[in-house]
Amino acid sequence: MATTLYLIRHGMTESDGITRYKGSMDIPLSEEGMKQMKALSAFLSRHKPPDAIYSSPLSRALSSADLIAQPYGLMPIVAPEFRELNFGSWEGMSFPEVKERYPAEFSAWANNPMKQGPVNGETIQGVRERSVNALKSVLDNHRNGTVAVVAHGAVNRIILCDTLGISLENIFRLEQDFGALNIIEFHEKYPVVKLLNGVFLG
Repeated sequence: MATTLYLIRHGMTESDGITRYKGSMDIPLSEEGMKQMKALSAFLSRHKPPDAIYSSPLSRALSSADLIAQPYGLMPIVAPEFRELNFGSWEGMSFPEVKERYPAEFSAWANNPMKQGPVNGETIQGVRERSVNALKSVLDNHRNGTVAVVAHGAVNRIILCDTLGISLENIFRLEQDFGALNIIEFHEKYPVVKLLNGVFLG
């Protein structure tokens, strides 16, 4: 027997066309993001629907969880530990803006996020402690069942690194697109990643 985890990144968000650090900012889903989540939910209905759905409290994740849960009559369970990394002074800024205003810090962050965090922001290790501990509780509560967690890019990468035994220095080597689905089976001896960064078009 195994416990199956659907680790999901929220759908595409409303945007001005520029990639920005959104972090703890509450940005809503776009229409395309809603379509992505409905398509993902339809896929799960053909695979194996979750017994429960946990979500970050940020609206882009919670709205995604609602759309996934609707066909199954489930109510998402809000878990603050799965909220996105707080990017501090970088929140709302585009990548070029951060590079221009904080060149040394941005370069250090890109090269090794374990040694340098966002200026005035949260550390990768801090996010790991809260998100991985919360996931362990979720898995214990749904042992041998199927459970979904709807979170964010950084949180998902950290959980995947922890699951695969990869150093957190390498989190940017794992892609997590908007609407990404990762399927992980937790067996008695070790976890097995069955799907990584699966994306379903709306």
